Amino acid sequence: MSLQSHLSELAGKAFAGLGLPPELGEVLPSQRPELAQFQCNGAMAAGKHAGRPPRDIAEEIARTLLESDEIAKCGVAGPGFVNIDVTDEVIADWANTTASDRRHGHSAVDDVRTVLVDYAGPNVAKAMHVGHLRATIIGDSLARLFRFAGHRVIRDPHFGDWGFQMGLMIATIQERGLDPAEITLEDLQTLYPEASARAEGDKAFADLARTTTVALQQGDEKALSVWQKMKAISEQSQRDDFAALGVEFDLWYGESDVADRLNSLVAQLRTSQVAEMSDGALIIRVDEPGDNRDWPPLILLSSAGGFLYSTTDLATVQMRVDELGVDLMLYVVDRRQQDHLNQVFRAARKAGIAPESVSMEHIDFGTMNGPDGKPFKTREGGVVRLADVIDMIETAARERLDEAHIAEDYPPEERERIAAMVGVAALKFGDLINNRSSDYVFDLERFSSFEGKTGPYVQYATVRVKSILRRVRDQGMEPGTVTPPSRDVERDLMLALFRFPEVVDRSIDLRAPNHLAEYGHNLAAQWNRFYDQCHILTERDQERQSSWISLARWTESTLETVLQLLGIEVPDRM
Repeated sequence: MSLQSHLSELAGKAFAGLGLPPELGEVLPSQRPELAQFQCNGAMAAGKHAGRPPRDIAEEIARTLLESDEIAKCGVAGPGFVNIDVTDEVIADWANTTASDRRHGHSAVDDVRTVLVDYAGPNVAKAMHVGHLRATIIGDSLARLFRFAGHRVIRDPHFGDWGFQMGLMIATIQERGLDPAEITLEDLQTLYPEASARAEGDKAFADLARTTTVALQQGDEKALSVWQKMKAISEQSQRDDFAALGVEFDLWYGESDVADRLNSLVAQLRTSQVAEMSDGALIIRVDEPGDNRDWPPLILLSSAGGFLYSTTDLATVQMRVDELGVDLMLYVVDRRQQDHLNQVFRAARKAGIAPESVSMEHIDFGTMNGPDGKPFKTREGGVVRLADVIDMIETAARERLDEAHIAEDYPPEERERIAAMVGVAALKFGDLINNRSSDYVFDLERFSSFEGKTGPYVQYATVRVKSILRRVRDQGMEPGTVTPPSRDVERDLMLALFRFPEVVDRSIDLRAPNHLAEYGHNLAAQWNRFYDQCHILTERDQERQSSWISLARWTESTLETVLQLLGIEVPDRM
């Protein structure tokens, strides 16, 4: 349990004593820290519930809370906000309990769910580009958060490898007489846009691509041979990009992994009359009573007899429920796919593929834009490859290291590892600090800075704590019991550390890692303020010094956990 949860229990009992719901006693960090450490706003809602002035209720709650030895101050502000300060002895007691807890006061969930996080979404025949970045970074952090909370998490990139684009590529390669064994990723990168553009203006070629898609899906050996080569090339490139970002998956599934389900699924939906024919295509109508807009049907089979990605998405839901036992599916996908995913979710419910006990959520996000406010492009207007973005940010990280004279006398190999870590921290934090629903501008110089609200800033603060603790060990100093705070910055740091559990829960509940990123920056800044005033290594009071050492260890551990949950590594030194 956290200190905040404990205070909520105390306030809840006070509300219950007035015959009011105890959940009104929720305690939060104060929005005005200069006035109080914590606040409870429940009296505002209680006033409506009890038909009494909120301030009268708040004053009764405050009087009850003041009867506890744990409460130092408790008063009422405005129309009924209860402001709460705990005693320094309580802060020290909770600090000693929390500092030794590897979960930093966060309780693992009792109701363990199997959570599948579908993110990244790379396609065969294409190198990953900047458009995959947000899905990868946000999805990876959410997976880490759910796993930390105690859920069983399955991470799946869900490759696009079985639809019309496969037919386009295979038809092009076969038409040109290219040897699949000699095809490279660069060849695929050149061929795909050419094939896609040609299909838009050449009906005969588009029809050939559709016929080739059907042939692939029906097991044509020649088509499969080309497809397997394209898939192998693409997957290796994608694995390299994911490795550079420090991103891993539990599965490496794509649309093709449910290919053996498609015929039986379609037959089942025909038999149950969930699916029907319309203009030569097999569809599922997904409109529902109460809709305030028209919903186009989900197409299972095209008029040419080919499966679409809507078909494989539906079969994937079926596989995840039947084979993986998933309780919650999080689709971390561009917001432009909102209608498509809603169609899939509605069809899955209508077909009985996903029972009501299984949740399906679209975790949408905005775009990463260039300085002009438009989606990030190359100078020529093309799509920026993800590998190029990673190179750009690592180059910027090296420049920032040079400017700050950091790690300049380290061995070259170590310095390169640090530059890579700083670059990834800049890239990920620069994304995650934003609300995922918002667009943001990719600012290379700002993201890679060691000052401000950046990943390198939080990273460097963590390394700074590590450095101090190394010197502590070298000088034979030992951590001790955390004593009641003697200075405001000491108290503020402890209170900041106490907030970790609720920040994690809020990040999970809202599917929004920006809350955790914001907390990480604030905690790093609070540590820097503390250390500027509390010099551990030169403190003469041994009891206070030992307490501060324990506080430093707690801070280091918490910062490392925060960064780990954001997918950011911390160097041992800089």
